[in-house]
Amino acid sequence: MTNIKEKIDQELDNARNVCDVSGANSAECAAAWDAVEEVQAEASHQREVKPKSSFENYCDDNPDAAECRIYDE
Repeated sequence: MTNIKEKIDQELDNARNVCDVSGANSAECAAAWDAVEEVQAEASHQREVKPKSSFENYCDDNPDAAECRIYDE
């Protein structure tokens, strides 16, 4: 997770620099901030934890149960 935080910091610095150079209303500035938003959205998705279903909990508790066996074909 620290890698994604570093990437966010890099994109933030880049966006600020681009906006300072090309102006706050430029297309380059808008694109740089879009990149920041994309990385932040990815970080948010990585933090999401899907709750396990009852079946997954059952299989965790009973890995040898017939219902939980996985066969390689």
